[in-house]
Amino acid sequence: MLGDLNKRQIIDLLERQVFGRLGCHANGETYIVPINYVYRDNAIYAHSANGKKIEMMRLNPKVCFQVDEIADTFRWQSAILWGNFTELKGVERQQAMQGIIHRMMPLTDRPSEKPSHGIAPEAHQSIIVYKIELTAVSGKYESHDID
Repeated sequence: MLGDLNKRQIIDLLERQVFGRLGCHANGETYIVPINYVYRDNAIYAHSANGKKIEMMRLNPKVCFQVDEIADTFRWQSAILWGNFTELKGVERQQAMQGIIHRMMPLTDRPSEKPSHGIAPEAHQSIIVYKIELTAVSGKYESHDID
């Protein structure tokens, strides 16, 4: 059975997953990149070193985010979300980064290693922490046993 996810099912999917794909568009170019994230209070929180996605989101803060959970060809859930990019500063930045680390560390098989999260060690001081404030969501599923 194919169907639409309701808002609660989309939130549950966002809270279960830690990896999604961020889509940005600027200067006639579209860029999609996987990111790790934390979902909280109608926003996606993530971090990055300075680079292509940050430059593009600064030019055009309207972005798209996709997350899915695939058991097999006929059992999956997927959500597409739209929102606005904002760089975080101060306490909000610190709290978001702590949330990301606390969510990611239990998922590693080597928790004693210093997490890089895909960022070179020399760039850790200049990590950009941001949120995507969600403005619209859509979700689909295929399954025979979804609530």
